[in-house]
Amino acid sequence: MDWLGDNAWAVWLGLGFTLGVAELFSLDLILLMLAVGALAGMVAGLLSAPLVLQILVAAATSVAMLALVRPSVVKRLHSGPDLEMSHHKLVGQQGVAAKPISTLEPGIVRVSGEDWTARPYDEHLTIAEGEAVEVLQIRGATAYVHPVPRLES
Repeated sequence: MDWLGDNAWAVWLGLGFTLGVAELFSLDLILLMLAVGALAGMVAGLLSAPLVLQILVAAATSVAMLALVRPSVVKRLHSGPDLEMSHHKLVGQQGVAAKPISTLEPGIVRVSGEDWTARPYDEHLTIAEGEAVEVLQIRGATAYVHPVPRLES
């Protein structure tokens, strides 16, 4: 029993390692937080703290990790970029008018390498060929665009 008292850090290390390996199978991040608590108990053991204090340090660290760290890590892992599908991904992108665009005569705009039928968003505008435009809306298969302001030098 003296060996266990003198080498409690080794037990904490083994417990932390075992919990870490078990986490690889569960992927819930609960066992990983408990493993961090066990490693905190190991540090307390290396500092020759009494066994009761080691247990309290391990428990407090585990609870703190579960309450404070795990929720934000899980949120980060489970969230990702919003998936924009279909034509909605074109809204906000810039392109070039491949043919003149007016309300009376729809033109063609090239956005992200694709050609789209286009009309001006402001029905009083006429957009010349080669002018930079921004897609403001998609209705059906028609892109409603507005010219991108240019800085004159």
